[in-house]
Amino acid sequence: MHKIINSPKAPQAVGPYSQAILAQGSKLIFISGQIPLEPKSMSIVSQDIREQTVQVLKNLSAIICEAQASLNHVVKTTVYLKNMNDFNTVNEEYNKFFNEQKPARVCVEVARLPKDALVEIDAIVMI
Repeated sequence: MHKIINSPKAPQAVGPYSQAILAQGSKLIFISGQIPLEPKSMSIVSQDIREQTVQVLKNLSAIICEAQASLNHVVKTTVYLKNMNDFNTVNEEYNKFFNEQKPARVCVEVARLPKDALVEIDAIVMI
């Protein structure tokens, strides 16, 4: 079995999935894609890509903290963008959160994201 990680400081799942899973017998945590939902209201923070990116990264950080880890433990992320023209803006905010240790990363443009978000990020964390 594996351990489910759930932080009250991050939005609850909007579908049939867990916020994160700690794989049994492993030191890996797999964090589900986070969109820019404000945890209490469960609504998208704004239609501004910068504000959405910050909220997504705050949500990821809350889940990582719940697992007794930090952003320095992130080994890989995947960034999903509604519009690749937002790449530089997302990178500016992303760099503020991952300023010490930069994880491996994939960034792709997608047709649509849940709740019509502009950005979604998932992560793999090693503890």
